[in-house]
Amino acid sequence: MFDLLFKFHPGEPMLFSSGTFWALFLLFLPAYAWVATRRSRTVMVLFVLIFSFFFYYKSSGAFVVLLAATSVIDWTLSKVIARSSSRAMRRGCVALSLTFSLGVLAYFKYANFFLMNLSAMVGSNFQPLELVLPVGISFYTFQSISYVIDVYKGTIQPTRRWIDYAFFLSFFPALVAGPIVRAKDFLHQIATHRPASRPDLYFGFWLVLLGIVKKAIIADYIAQYNDLIFGNPTGYNAFETLMGIIGYTMQIYCDFSGYSDMAIGLALIMGFRLNENFNFPYKSRNLTDFWRRWHISLSTWLRDYIYIPLGGNRKGTRRTYANNMATMLIGGLWHGAAWKFVFWGGMHGAGLAIHKASKPYLGPWSDTRAFRIFSWLITMTFVACLWVFFRADTWEASWLVIRQVFVGDWPGFAGVQAFASARMLWLIIMILIIIAHALPTGFWPAAGRLFVRAPLWAKLLIFILVVQTVLQLQGEDVAPFIYFQF
Repeated sequence: MFDLLFKFHPGEPMLFSSGTFWALFLLFLPAYAWVATRRSRTVMVLFVLIFSFFFYYKSSGAFVVLLAATSVIDWTLSKVIARSSSRAMRRGCVALSLTFSLGVLAYFKYANFFLMNLSAMVGSNFQPLELVLPVGISFYTFQSISYVIDVYKGTIQPTRRWIDYAFFLSFFPALVAGPIVRAKDFLHQIATHRPASRPDLYFGFWLVLLGIVKKAIIADYIAQYNDLIFGNPTGYNAFETLMGIIGYTMQIYCDFSGYSDMAIGLALIMGFRLNENFNFPYKSRNLTDFWRRWHISLSTWLRDYIYIPLGGNRKGTRRTYANNMATMLIGGLWHGAAWKFVFWGGMHGAGLAIHKASKPYLGPWSDTRAFRIFSWLITMTFVACLWVFFRADTWEASWLVIRQVFVGDWPGFAGVQAFASARMLWLIIMILIIIAHALPTGFWPAAGRLFVRAPLWAKLLIFILVVQTVLQLQGEDVAPFIYFQF
């Protein structure tokens, strides 16, 4: 039991959906409640900081040292930036911070990608380096970069103590898969922290349950069929392949938004508020709206620290399109060291440009019901097709999956009926996802408030139903969150 709870197992990183995490969190929570209500803020910060570093150790092993080094270096440089009156010194510190943070990220995440492409150009026999990507490095690197830049701009003041900055950088609910937390939104919460109110505790618990439903019940179950399709791109007919594409479109949303719900819920239980990361993205009627709703913490980070510094929309139409494309290409590469991710980002950049260019010509048509339905259908088709490049193992496999929809055999009614009979539960879950997503935007917050006001026996009953459903539908292994790989 001690080894399971307290030692790092390389093949079994600790996840929010794992029993190990919840066992440790149940040990952590009462101790945290006691410390938060009866001890000083410093003791609370140190207690959570130690648990956060331990959580990262359980998720990524010895790479916890890298997290600690990042926190020390960037905190020290931020103090120098704030105190120095020399512009050259301030810029030098920012450059040093970016060099370290981006250099470490590039080495672990992109070294093999660049070396492989260089090898292909010169015709050498490339042997990949044996590198292990530290869990969550893309997320905490972006947090650290934004902190240093904000200190340089004077948007925020650096923390007086290293432990406060390290607390922000390593806060375990958001550490390994976001949301990407901004210092300006979080640091003041450390300084003014109060234990969560009873409504916040219950609403946080509601968000955790909602996240578990999305991840452990919906995403993990529908993934079992999706994996069959993407594991054999030409082995299924066109209709079955199309269902796999639609299935993955729902899977990645439930998986990642489920993680975000759990992260936000856990933080709220502890008395901290993280910003919303998803706002029903599949209701979007254009790509601009989609990126205002999908992975909001990343899209706003890219806007504020890449798109706007490049010039945004302030330097003419052509420059705006170029800035937009550069931002989305970087966003694609952030997701993974492969050309399929660069293509994904580039296509979203092109789609955003087309939408911006077409807006002046739509006129009154854009307000008609028929056009809204048409634009939603086009947007979702575009988004779903590009998700194929996320899921397929290779660039070539991505095109095989898409090609199969257009050139594969389409079964008649009997074939569709056979699919429905064999995949009845899968179809029911998919229909329920679509209905849940299509409900009015205010429905789910209202449901959460109803849960908060419900009697304790009702909360316990919902909890038991969720746990029982997870046990009934779970596979043999706990599936990692999709965004762990980024």
